[in-house]
Amino acid sequence: QGTRDHPPDQAALRDRLLAAVVACFKRHGAAAIDTPVLELRETLTGKYGEEAKLIYELQDQGGELLALRYDLTVPFARYLAMNKITNMKRYHVAKVYRRDNPAMTRGRYREFYQCDFDIAGQFDPMIPDAECLKIVHEILSDLQLGDFLIKVNDRRILNGVFAVCGIPESKFITTCSTVDKLDKIPWQDVKNEMVGEKGLSPEAADRIGEYVQLHGGLDLIERLLQDPKLSQNKLAKEGLGDMKLLFEYLTLFGITGKISFDLSLARGLDYYTGVIFEAVLLQQENDHVEEPVSVGSVAGGGRYDGLVGMFDPKGRKVPCVGVSIGIERIFSILEQRAKASGEKVRATETEVLVATPQKQLLAARLKLISELWDAGIKAEMFYKKDPKLLKQLQYCEDTGIPLAAIVGEQELTDGVVKLRDVATREEVRM
Repeated sequence: QGTRDHPPDQAALRDRLLAAVVACFKRHGAAAIDTPVLELRETLTGKYGEEAKLIYELQDQGGELLALRYDLTVPFARYLAMNKITNMKRYHVAKVYRRDNPAMTRGRYREFYQCDFDIAGQFDPMIPDAECLKIVHEILSDLQLGDFLIKVNDRRILNGVFAVCGIPESKFITTCSTVDKLDKIPWQDVKNEMVGEKGLSPEAADRIGEYVQLHGGLDLIERLLQDPKLSQNKLAKEGLGDMKLLFEYLTLFGITGKISFDLSLARGLDYYTGVIFEAVLLQQENDHVEEPVSVGSVAGGGRYDGLVGMFDPKGRKVPCVGVSIGIERIFSILEQRAKASGEKVRATETEVLVATPQKQLLAARLKLISELWDAGIKAEMFYKKDPKLLKQLQYCEDTGIPLAAIVGEQELTDGVVKLRDVATREEVRM
């Protein structure tokens, strides 16, 4: 449950998609790393908040309590601490595992790919953070998924809001995970959960509601900086100052049209410490599909300055900021789009089929195809001694092979090859 096989056309589509994402990461100067799919269980526990129950734990195998990785961020932090690395820009594309309730139509699986880009190191505020947002903007624009919005917030602003609304610090994280549901359920339901399950007073919940329903741009940041209560809170003031700086950089990148400062954005994970962001698709252009594909969030990330320190015996911190592209959800959309438009995805990259029109010419085919392979040309042939020419040409049409190189008795005598364009049926001897 929650896993799936990928037939060749889907695997080809996914390869194309991953190649576009990786090309963007490389354009921004990231190096690739890889980490094991298994981690010590203690490495993963206590990092994911309420989502920790979704970690796949493995049976004790000879003294080590292990679990399957839940994301690529915690293994990265562990890697930095173990190797005493204080400065790195990396990307990692790999599968992660979550014991979730699968919703296959929405691209929600128990085994799925993540594509992460992270910048680790001590830098001036908001410069790497702005680059992460630029990357999300570039990828979503490149893939032409339709209209999108990148919501931005800061954990310090949220914590400041909770503090001025009278929430005890011990309840910040659980309140955060409730606020995070605002994009899925209405405010009244969120309030009920805060009061009923999280034990906040209705008054405190209402005060939070006045803030977390706000969204805008620089104007809103300026307004909150003047807010008599928030401006007294050191954390919120810091966060708002950085948010203002971030918007200045995003203006220089020319992408603020797609960015919204949104106080309801909380991101459920425990390890975020500063800026957090999430990209959502607004609505699918659905000329062909009756049902619009509802996929919600397609990228997310933020700053996690304390995570590496958790793995360092001396508690040395390495500030980090990163982004994860929700490749499965994007893949679901592209897949449905390809299906709806009837577009055939080529599963192979074969450029030429070596064909023969008469019998007893297997040797000629084998010699020619060997020359093509040695020259780096992608070529195929039939595994039959005497295939019919019509069948060979039909195979080219079915699989999208553009050219057929035909060697018959006449061509062998003349020392040439007949090259046929499968689509136009034009032939040249060469």
